[in-house]
Amino acid sequence: MTNYRQIRRQARLARRSGLQPMMVVNTGDGFPETVGVVLLRGAWRYRSELAPVGAAAVLVAAAWWLHRTRPQWWFAVAVLAGVAAWAVALFGARWRLPTLAERVYAAITIYAGGIWLSAATAIGPFLRPLPQAGVIAALILSVPWWAHRRRRAKVRLERKLAAWPDIAKAIGLAGAEVMSATVDVWGWRARFRLARGQTIRDVTAKIPAIESGLGTFRNAVRVYPTPDDLANRCEIRVLEMDPHAGAIAWPGPSVASVTQPVDLGPFEDAAPCRVLFARMHGVFGGTTGSGKSGGLNVLMGNLAACRDVVIWGIDLKKGMELGPWASCIDRLATTPGQAIVLLRDAVAVLEARAALLASAGKRTWQISPAWPALIIIIDEYAELADEAPGAMSDTDSIARLGRAVAVTLIAATQRPTQKAMGQGAVRSQMDLRICFRVREPRDVDLVLGQGMLRAGWDAHNLNAPGKFLVSAPGHDRPKRARAYLLTDQAVTETAARYASRRPELDAPSRRAILDAASTRRGHDENPAASESGPPGAEQESGRQPTMAEQKLWAALCAAPDEGIAVGDLMRITGMTRPTIYRHLREYVRAGRVMQVSRGLWRARTTGEPSP
Repeated sequence: MTNYRQIRRQARLARRSGLQPMMVVNTGDGFPETVGVVLLRGAWRYRSELAPVGAAAVLVAAAWWLHRTRPQWWFAVAVLAGVAAWAVALFGARWRLPTLAERVYAAITIYAGGIWLSAATAIGPFLRPLPQAGVIAALILSVPWWAHRRRRAKVRLERKLAAWPDIAKAIGLAGAEVMSATVDVWGWRARFRLARGQTIRDVTAKIPAIESGLGTFRNAVRVYPTPDDLANRCEIRVLEMDPHAGAIAWPGPSVASVTQPVDLGPFEDAAPCRVLFARMHGVFGGTTGSGKSGGLNVLMGNLAACRDVVIWGIDLKKGMELGPWASCIDRLATTPGQAIVLLRDAVAVLEARAALLASAGKRTWQISPAWPALIIIIDEYAELADEAPGAMSDTDSIARLGRAVAVTLIAATQRPTQKAMGQGAVRSQMDLRICFRVREPRDVDLVLGQGMLRAGWDAHNLNAPGKFLVSAPGHDRPKRARAYLLTDQAVTETAARYASRRPELDAPSRRAILDAASTRRGHDENPAASESGPPGAEQESGRQPTMAEQKLWAALCAAPDEGIAVGDLMRITGMTRPTIYRHLREYVRAGRVMQVSRGLWRARTTGEPSP
């Protein structure tokens, strides 16, 4: 008897502390569980399955009481049932009924139950045919409940969480307790209170063990900090199906102004991934085939619809990626020489805007259709650093000084190492970082920043093109998203739709570009004024160099140490091979160009001995 009382006392203490009571068993000298206790425990465990039975019992009890005490209320009950059904159908999404089918089912159930209760209030719940009608209606309305996927998922969740203490002990997280849990469209999420000394990094390191303990598929578990950002809290999200398994078609532009966040694609919880690009230098990183070009297409499609941004582009793959958007791009450079000129003009715009703001006593450029922002998109930035090293100082200036005057860089590259980004301030100034799949775990820190891999930003586990992680102001949690897919037809149609609506640069910026071009022409006409000017007989005779000759000299100046091939010079300038060689001989005689090896040429740098 004493042992039985001790067990009962322990069970009461466990219930008061919020813990699951231990099962009371027959120990030999105590009493076994009664049939009532067994039935109550079974009813509680299967409460979700028995919910229709419980609801029917409550309805019958309410009808018996109302008929005995307030039979005249039958009309008010019918009206209240109709109002409640109407409210659930319209506003059920706010009460955890996200789909239309769920709201319709709930409204029909409430209305049918209310009408039966109204009739039972008037004539009694046991007067035929009300009992028969109630049983038939209850059976019909119970079938959707029992078959509903989310309800069954909730039951499975409750049973899994009941086993969590054993799982936590087995995987080295003993003491972690479940605070709350909810079921969503693609799985479930739960908030946990961690034991003393445990942090979210400990949980992140145990993700494979958690997946094994919960019996999920690989890469199904996500670990996030809680909104209150407490060190001993975390949120675990488990996916029962991959919401990003298939490509997601682009719905069209999500913004009309560059000052609005751009929707790049949905997160795994179906929330849109909105990222602000105005005054934000950014980098798209990821290995070949990871979806960087798709992400750039989504960005281009949204920027094309904005009337307050001018787009410049650099695509040294002969315009293969940005070429389809050429009608919406104000300037597109496809050669190293063109890229150098474009970036120098961007610096001229930057300086002119800074001078204008200083004279007006303002600190930031107010973006509007009349005073648009300037965004420079560079595809494969590492190619620019290799083929046009002279442009790196200009990108460095834009990165350091461009935000206030709304001149920003968006670069796409596979591995944004310091060497690939030009050894300047560009990489450190990229506050917006979008990371697609990377080949090695260490590349996560390379793209997103030091320490991000240990913090749970596992971009090396992204398993489909277009999936990405974004690190930016307002995006400090490793939530996976998938970029929308723009087909070639969608790109063509979008570019054609917005080509005629594109804005032009403001007058001070256009004037700065013209002044910069005039300065370059003056240098080209007078080689003595600048060692970078194109030498040759045409300058000695006083003749102004043609555009093709200027392109030739710019390409030679931008050539890498290994030199540039004559075939590339022909494509850049449009000159014939004999004409190219004639100019090269003139440049060699002037001591400004050297032949690196057979067929490869470059300009001679200052101080380099003449060949």
